Amino acid sequence: MGLTFAEHLAEFARTQGVETGTLSKIALNPDQSKHLETARLKLLGLELDFVNLRSEEYAANSRIPTGVTFGTPLQDAQRRDITINALFYNVHTRSVEDFTEKGLEDLRNGIIRTPLPPKETFLDDPLRILRCIRFASRFGFKLVPEIPTSISDPEIQDALVSKVARDRVGEELSKMMKGNDPLHSIRLINDLGLYRSIFSVIPPSISDTFSASPGPESSSLKAATILQAFVSSSIAVHPTLLQPLHSDPTCKPRLFLATALLPYLGISYRDAKGKSLPAVAYVLRECLKLGTQNHFLDGIPVLFDAYQVLRNPDIHDEERFNFVSPDSGERSVKTERGVMGNLLREKVVHEPRTGSDWRSSLLFSLVVELLPICDTVEEGLRSQEAQKIIRDYDKFISRIEELGLSTAVDIKPLLDGKSVTSILSAQPGPWTGKAISRIITWQLENPEGTREECESWLREEHGAGRLGIEPAQSKIKEPASKRARIQK
Repeated sequence: MGLTFAEHLAEFARTQGVETGTLSKIALNPDQSKHLETARLKLLGLELDFVNLRSEEYAANSRIPTGVTFGTPLQDAQRRDITINALFYNVHTRSVEDFTEKGLEDLRNGIIRTPLPPKETFLDDPLRILRCIRFASRFGFKLVPEIPTSISDPEIQDALVSKVARDRVGEELSKMMKGNDPLHSIRLINDLGLYRSIFSVIPPSISDTFSASPGPESSSLKAATILQAFVSSSIAVHPTLLQPLHSDPTCKPRLFLATALLPYLGISYRDAKGKSLPAVAYVLRECLKLGTQNHFLDGIPVLFDAYQVLRNPDIHDEERFNFVSPDSGERSVKTERGVMGNLLREKVVHEPRTGSDWRSSLLFSLVVELLPICDTVEEGLRSQEAQKIIRDYDKFISRIEELGLSTAVDIKPLLDGKSVTSILSAQPGPWTGKAISRIITWQLENPEGTREECESWLREEHGAGRLGIEPAQSKIKEPASKRARIQK
């Protein structure tokens, strides 16, 4: 058995001074199409699975195996997902052995094919449907016509929902998004009619509480195609928007998965306690069993919220962006820095702990905003209407950089809560957080301002009654020199 063999191999590796990772066992679970016990061991930097060769016996008129026994290499190869994954390496002869007699040829010709008829292969383990999609997108291979025909069978679609654990679905989808061509994966999911079986396995107790019906499934493919146009630079966009794609390896998978989930944009549901929550969070957590790895669960709902904050960033829109100074009544760069800086500092727009970056948030917002006008993506993106939207985003980012706000999103307040209450001799309260926010705004408006100048401004604001502190709550400390003169 695989576990026994892996234990012997791990022991042998130790005698040779070769380090191994933790040896774990993945138990069989026939109800979830896991017919074999598997051992997993990390060796020489590779995560390896160990399992015995298998053959299966079926009852009459049933595709559920009644027994799994030791088999020949040919029998085992025929039970694999696709021919290019059914190749064996003989450690004695040091040669590749192709028992299906199709694997090497399909590898050369770029073909995804199941060793047995697709329906038989997929009913054995419906997860293989997703593996066909993943390998097709990973290598740019084509599916043989029999695979789409089989997948369209309602029995196969039902099996994918009922027989495969949702965490295994999420794992395959995560690998697709982290692969070479996530757009191709999303296109195949749509073309094969698999969207609902993957993303929409939601019980009525939840879906009946949705604030609105999900959008068209086709919007996922359209949005992913728009995103790919920017990622591949086939459509020009401000280069600053693309920087997180190069600096953060989790950014690209997260953005593409977010486009795949766009039908749930702006929709909420109610949990058992009646609390309103984002529907996309339920899909990520329960339908795909994806957590915070790659900032999927904590990052994608935030991206959806950021769109509501960032859309239509036309800096000449006076109703949206009021850059008029309250003192002079005229347009002010100082006020402009404060307004735009605070917009970028919104937690849904920029929060490193959830993977949010103001640049990727703007990129996603741009994709969503272009969606309604791109019936045909390539032509739509080159239309005058689309180009105007892209120019508005470009101008917005250029102005951010001109004002030196690119890094201002991460500035820390010159005065913390303890310092503020000490300076004003006040008890902490709800006003403290608001005061800190106003300090940040002051720093944005006065990038060269010192701590002493900030303290002086804070006292002035308090003296004018603009901090919301009741008179009985505080007494401003006089400077030490003035207190000394009064006492004398």
